[in-house]
Amino acid sequence: MRVPKIIKNPWRGTGLDLGVVMPIADASDVAGLLARCPAHEVTPLRSCSEIARRAGVEAVWIKDERERMGLGSFKALGAAHAIAREAAAAAPEGAALTAALAGQTFVAASAGNHGLSVAAGAGIFGARAVIYLAQTVPAAFAARLEAHGAEVVRAGADYAASMAAAEHAAEERGWRLLSDSSWEGYFELPLRVMEGYTQLAAEAVDQLEEAPTHILLQAGVGGLAAAVAAHARLAWGDGPEIIVVEPEVAPALIESIRAGRAVTTDGPVSCMGRLDCKAPSLIALAGLARDADRFVTMTEAEVEAGVAVLAEAGIGTTPSGGAGLAALLAGLETGPEARVLAIVSEGPEDG
Repeated sequence: MRVPKIIKNPWRGTGLDLGVVMPIADASDVAGLLARCPAHEVTPLRSCSEIARRAGVEAVWIKDERERMGLGSFKALGAAHAIAREAAAAAPEGAALTAALAGQTFVAASAGNHGLSVAAGAGIFGARAVIYLAQTVPAAFAARLEAHGAEVVRAGADYAASMAAAEHAAEERGWRLLSDSSWEGYFELPLRVMEGYTQLAAEAVDQLEEAPTHILLQAGVGGLAAAVAAHARLAWGDGPEIIVVEPEVAPALIESIRAGRAVTTDGPVSCMGRLDCKAPSLIALAGLARDADRFVTMTEAEVEAGVAVLAEAGIGTTPSGGAGLAALLAGLETGPEARVLAIVSEGPEDG
């Protein structure tokens, strides 16, 4: 039986008591670290009248993360920020940070973009990066990781298997596990990864002359969505309606909201590879239960059709990167006066 397409969040405002830390909403510490990074530039916010016309809404603003720090996705802000904080804490006062983490190894599982951020952050601060990839991850992502200095290890048929392999390697070899998800007993580094994502939300707040009426946030484990939602509530209060978009075959957040607790789902592989996560991040789930208004699942066909429309409008991305806008184009109810903020979170895989 098909999962219902949309549910209203019954926990909005109060949240779920999951016994975990909440997402960090303030982006000021991130901005301070990024000010010391020569690769940092604010990414553009684009007004897209063609997409607004196709969707039947007043305005669509797109926060374009396709060129973030030369890594091709928003995730450049995440793991690299967490590693930068580790370096700043480890370096003597006044010392350069470039060798602050020499001798350390960070290990992660990734579908590509998180691994790139780990690799870039480790390289900047003198550490080593080892990235575990499932057999399904495209060879192009593996090559990009290696180009950024990471050691790539193939392990397992899916992301869950590569994650288990990365955890085992961390335990066996004394490496630092750096995940963009969080689970019971593992919160410190994922919290800092999510904190990094508040930077793009803060930029969007500064770039917009008025608050949006709707914010569309695609989600895998939920880290990006929860970080942006937390900062949006800090900046704009309860005004914008925040809508979280997931693959129909990986509805970890919507099912967790429905159940009132963290739920692990199963299903086939999604074309939305970076969103194909069967279990939620506990920190992200806690934040979204408080801050999000609606949760939506999208079929593979709906997202592929939406991404094709985006390509026609000159916005090249993947099903993962364009899922939020694809939901709008698929007929998500917002009303004709809606002013919609969405994120194109990564560039095309062949870009």
